[in-house]
Amino acid sequence: MSGTDLAVRMGVSQQAVADLESSEQRDTIRIETLRRVADALDCNLVYALVPRTSLDEAVRRQAKRRAARLVGEAAHHNRLEDQAISPEDTDQMINDLADRFLDRRGLWSE
Repeated sequence: MSGTDLAVRMGVSQQAVADLESSEQRDTIRIETLRRVADALDCNLVYALVPRTSLDEAVRRQAKRRAARLVGEAAHHNRLEDQAISPEDTDQMINDLADRFLDRRGLWSE
């Protein structure tokens, strides 16, 4: 459909349609505007957030992030007391703690 045809359907000028297209390219278009375009095209506007990873992967990554922060704080105190733990033991502690976080509420709270 041409810009002129869309402008007629929307009841706006051809320049307004060109402005809409420009704002879409700049990622500044408003949802309200997209809804008006969809209505003019007899379409439904579907707005969705699509995860980049699986839910399991996202949860596991968050659990490891929290565990790493906590283990890192403890490791820092251990180093100050000259009781450092090996990188392998640190990784194991992070994985063990992350596994515990997986079955608990509050995983996403900081």
